[in-house]
Amino acid sequence: MRAAVCLALLLSVVSSLAFAQADPALLGRLREGGYVLYLRHASTDMSRNDAGMKSYEDCASQRDLTDRGRDEARAIGAHFRRLRIPVGQVLASPFCRTMDTARLAFGRAQATGEVRGGPVQASRYEALKTLLSTPVPTGENRVISSHGNPFYALAGAPYLAEGEIAVVRPAGIPNFTVVGRIRIEDWSRFP
Repeated sequence: MRAAVCLALLLSVVSSLAFAQADPALLGRLREGGYVLYLRHASTDMSRNDAGMKSYEDCASQRDLTDRGRDEARAIGAHFRRLRIPVGQVLASPFCRTMDTARLAFGRAQATGEVRGGPVQASRYEALKTLLSTPVPTGENRVISSHGNPFYALAGAPYLAEGEIAVVRPAGIPNFTVVGRIRIEDWSRFP
């Protein structure tokens, strides 16, 4: 049992390192469009939680972005513009941290409960699975600004870091493939 756990941890680390490479071919595909870019919100204050929130607009009672997180979101948007990655629809969980991440990075966000966070339970995220597997027109990419748990529930390990993007190729409902992952620090490695 111990050997199986160690092997699983090693494979998780190796796969996360493999995904962390700034692949020029991936950049070319992103410029062509047709992908879903699942963005876990940027850095937050982990000492806070959402237990006292009264509504999604009640940002003061949520785990919100830190100053660093706001800078990260703006930097992600700047890299998209620098690298000429086309963005079409921008969907976001209605929590302040996900809406703010999307707005700071892409200048807009459409709140939708279909990408809202919650417990790690795949059956809870059927609507998100549909969005991840529905084809995106060539020439644009669909952005989803959300949380770590929903993506982990549907795609498995490794867990997305704050500000990390999973590049998803839709393959028709209910199928999709994760073809890459881009952490905040990886963006500067793209030419």
